[in-house]
Amino acid sequence: MASANTKEFTDANFQAEVLSAKLPVLVDFWADWCGPCKLLGPTIDKLADDFAGKVVIGKMNTDNNMTTPAKYGISAIPTCLLIKNGEVVKKFVGMPPKAELISALNAAVGAVA
Repeated sequence: MASANTKEFTDANFQAEVLSAKLPVLVDFWADWCGPCKLLGPTIDKLADDFAGKVVIGKMNTDNNMTTPAKYGISAIPTCLLIKNGEVVKKFVGMPPKAELISALNAAVGAVA
């Protein structure tokens, strides 16, 4: 991972790291072979730094973890899910503009307070 603040989510840790998290969580579903995923990666890493301590941000490799993406109906990558209190509150499919991600993260953080 390019940022120390970017978490690596797996099928094994998804319940503890994402669904049980006290903070909102942004999960980027990606794969090594996916060109758009690689383009989105630096944005995800930057957001992980910018929102450190406010939002947990991480990535899940869909080639190595197939159970969780299937459970959430991830059929195209990149897909990002914003999860709060164990529930999906926003879904982004494809390459969302950075401003759209920031807006959604700010809204999720604002609702925490």
